[in-house]
Amino acid sequence: MIATDYKAETLDGLARIIRNDWTRPYFGAVPYLDAMGTLASIGDVYGCDDGRSIVLYFLSNATTWRGPVAREVKAELKRRMKR
Repeated sequence: MIATDYKAETLDGLARIIRNDWTRPYFGAVPYLDAMGTLASIGDVYGCDDGRSIVLYFLSNATTWRGPVAREVKAELKRRMKR
């Protein structure tokens, strides 16, 4: 278990964690990571996209991000998608 409590983080906080851990993100994930960096919750809107869509697109493009932090953050994002 990683020391950070991901459940307490906002989407922009999770985006910071992702950027700190995934130093060379896949180019397809970058726009969604940037968008997540401006959102507080999955219910927020970025341009014409809602937070749920942005998280879904990020997860689809983040398959090359691996490791313990990646597993926990992705699990947290998926948990938020089910709300």
